[in-house]
Amino acid sequence: MAIEATLDEIGAVAPDAPAPLPLAVRWKILGYIGVLIILLGFGSPSGGLIGLPMSFFLKNRLHLKAHELAIFSLISHIPVYVAFLFGFARDRWNPFGMRDRGFIVLFGAVSAVTYSAFAFITPTYATLMAAYLMVATSFLFIGAALRGLMSTIAQQNVMTGQASAAWNIFEGLPALAALLIGGLLSDVMESDKAGGARLLFLTGAGVMTLVALYGFFRPASVFEHVRSERLTGVEPWSEVKRLLKHKAIYPALAIWMLWNFAPGSATPLQYYLQNTLHGKDAQWGQWNAIFGVSFVPTFLIFGLLCRRFPLKTLLLWGTIIGIPQFIPLLFVHSMAGAMLAAVPIGLMGGICSAAYWDLLIRSCPKGLQGTLFMTASALFAIDVRFGDLLGTTLYDRFGGFTVCVIAITVVYALILPTLLFIPKALIATRDGEALITD
Repeated sequence: MAIEATLDEIGAVAPDAPAPLPLAVRWKILGYIGVLIILLGFGSPSGGLIGLPMSFFLKNRLHLKAHELAIFSLISHIPVYVAFLFGFARDRWNPFGMRDRGFIVLFGAVSAVTYSAFAFITPTYATLMAAYLMVATSFLFIGAALRGLMSTIAQQNVMTGQASAAWNIFEGLPALAALLIGGLLSDVMESDKAGGARLLFLTGAGVMTLVALYGFFRPASVFEHVRSERLTGVEPWSEVKRLLKHKAIYPALAIWMLWNFAPGSATPLQYYLQNTLHGKDAQWGQWNAIFGVSFVPTFLIFGLLCRRFPLKTLLLWGTIIGIPQFIPLLFVHSMAGAMLAAVPIGLMGGICSAAYWDLLIRSCPKGLQGTLFMTASALFAIDVRFGDLLGTTLYDRFGGFTVCVIAITVVYALILPTLLFIPKALIATRDGEALITD
């Protein structure tokens, strides 16, 4: 049996835990990952640049109702529901001998070719569904590589909190531009059905070409501080059993699911802002941009606090702040008021979002980082889609958004008792300190 990492490395943290890296090196690592996160934020089929115009096209040109749009999203996310398979492939496969960079090069190119092909096909319900399914499939391999690389570096260099803050910030930064540009592309698609769709897909192809090229970049400051933990010659089922026996993953994933369920925060909110508050397509994009970018200040605060306080403290107070996140929407009666409310709504979600991401990184069994994070991605997709379906049902049945806000708040409150099931040693340390082991 050939082993790329010792069994001790695959298990608990080694007794001689690594010292934190110098600040300059940490910045270079986070910067390298950050550039790729931003590129993927623009190229993602579900992101603001591509996904937003798609949703408007389905709603305005194909005249889908709220529940029909939710069903389209449910079906189109089928590849994501089995995302753990892509993570498992990342943990065991080594394309071109380049490891994570091999996935980025290969599937960045596949995504670019797929986008280009659909640029010249008439956009219909069926073709848009096929385009999304194909691009999402190749995109998942890239996501698995990026998440696996990030969590491995963070674990090995005791910088899980900083990695969490950076990841969330870099995901939020392109949201503003992507959503604003996506709103403009939506207007183009409405005025020019074929030409607008062609521009949309060619834009995606250009972004994914840049992603593929970025995979050839191998800075020493990043890759000298990560060692492979892949096992070769080990039966796949043995690795699956090792993951299932890793008890720390269960409360982390449960909290992740509760936080992202949020019934009513997607399609019902869009219909509420547009149909009740008379917002335009571009304003829905603007609302999401304001909401997303408002997380960034509290992500930055988390990046500072995680070096000063143990994760257990940040999890508790972040959750308490996050529970009433959507309540400000109960007090708005105009689109202008909704825009203002998006700021506190985003701010209240930052600390807990980063803390939950930090918890996921700490919970990863070594050598299976890709599998766990893509399992989290699968649960996220299932969670969001079924939360959206529940939200649309409540919205349609009770004829208002208030019931959705109540449902979201109740679900968030369930996170507090779930915190009690996290292994205490896992969250007892600050960022930069080795985890306490028995």
